Amino acid sequence: MDYGLRIADCESEIRNPQSEIENVNMAKVNLNRVKAGELELKEKVVAINRVVKTTKGGRAFSFSALVVVGNEGGVVGHGLGKAKEVQEAITKGIEDAKKNLIKVPVMHGTIPHDQLAKEGAAKVLIKPAAHGTGVIAGGSMRAVLESAGVTDVLAKSLGSANPHNVVKATFKALAMLREPITVSKTRRLALKKVFNG
Repeated sequence: MDYGLRIADCESEIRNPQSEIENVNMAKVNLNRVKAGELELKEKVVAINRVVKTTKGGRAFSFSALVVVGNEGGVVGHGLGKAKEVQEAITKGIEDAKKNLIKVPVMHGTIPHDQLAKEGAAKVLIKPAAHGTGVIAGGSMRAVLESAGVTDVLAKSLGSANPHNVVKATFKALAMLREPITVSKTRRLALKKVFNG
């Protein structure tokens, strides 16, 4: 009996389910990564935290800055910078945010559908809104949504108010949004059926 062949078959069977799981996980969070390149990005500082470390020679101060960048046209990113000076921490945060840019489907100033996302103890819910509603959201979420170019949206933070986790959860919710045309192609449905159910 050819045991070598049978073992190889078993190994391939073991490997395949894992790749399927990875594909499903990636489908859940569809990260449409974007490179900064020529984009004109505006930055918003969400939170600055002062960290004090007690050493033998006294107390050493450092700062961490949570920054959100976006072109207000469907591209947004977030980053964290740490340094001895506030301005240097913000600059590092901006550089980090430019490495984490994603494309968000913005339709007529709002999002295509409701989306719930969780990060740590923070949970956020974002819903599309009619034209003229404005951005109804708290501080950390507002910065992300406005930077993405969303002008009409209803948003609610349902868990922890930690700005780091709220920003990450909002970012995750935006990354999970899908355009109607993508849904129609995936499910092989007419666009009319996607909207009307």
